[in-house]
Amino acid sequence: MDPVLKAILLSWDWRWDVLFLLATAGGLYTTGWWRLRKQIQARADRNGKLKDQQKKLAQSSRWRPTLYLLGLFFIGLALMSPIDVLGAQLFFMHMIQHLLLIMIAPPLLLITNPLPFILWGLPRSLRKKVGRGISALISGSSPLRNRIKSATSPGVTWMLWVIAVIGWHDPSAYNAALRSSFVHDLEHLSFFTVGMLFWWHVIGAGPRIHKQLGGVGRIIFTLSVIPPNMIAGVAFAFAGQPIYAYSASYLGFSVLEDQKLGGVIMWVPGSMMYIVAALILAGQLLGEDQNRPNVPESPSGSEKVLALPSLEK
Repeated sequence: MDPVLKAILLSWDWRWDVLFLLATAGGLYTTGWWRLRKQIQARADRNGKLKDQQKKLAQSSRWRPTLYLLGLFFIGLALMSPIDVLGAQLFFMHMIQHLLLIMIAPPLLLITNPLPFILWGLPRSLRKKVGRGISALISGSSPLRNRIKSATSPGVTWMLWVIAVIGWHDPSAYNAALRSSFVHDLEHLSFFTVGMLFWWHVIGAGPRIHKQLGGVGRIIFTLSVIPPNMIAGVAFAFAGQPIYAYSASYLGFSVLEDQKLGGVIMWVPGSMMYIVAALILAGQLLGEDQNRPNVPESPSGSEKVLALPSLEK
């Protein structure tokens, strides 16, 4: 085997902290999904029929945990695979990692509306406490709720997205991330966080503490990040000299070739992700996607809000 290829295939960093978080998230979700299906089926056996909302949930079969676990897989791929190792050597691999953490994993996780399932994955006593806390947060008018609502509004989320995506590609910030593993982890965390916030507004997953954007509003919001993303990508693709101090030729790529390829990845595939999402939203708006099962929109501790079996069962 080619020594370079062998080194790449063996460059897996099995980080215990990442594995623990991914395993916990996956375990809670799949446990909750299984418990909910059993609970609904038990009620169906007792009552002989299902309420409409519960019937829809019961019919939402394996696609939910499949997509959720796929989202977790892409997080692991971004943070522990050779993509992460090569991301410190090749700018275009860093861009691929960036796409996975902002544009691939978050929508896969959120499209499953994970909060109700994660709640049901908790032990019963803890489920009741957490559910009641979420219910109080999303249905009340506490100062904490108002601060969270203000800090995660669509406008603020858009600004945070631009700051994270553009800011971390400033030469000083990018080079600092390569020098320090702590800064590098902080970069990844901020990418994933702004990705989750952005797609939370686009998809409308629970808990909902904002007035949900309408169909046209979600399309506009989705497309609004394309200009800053394209500008950054074009700047890298057409730069006539290396931008970063840590750039070096590697695996046959010259510094400029690597930089230009990274810019093209950010510019074209990066922008296309949002265009595809906007087209899907447009299709939903036109009534082309009305058969997809839904789960409750505002997970909380009350059976009425959840439209699910009581959290206390």
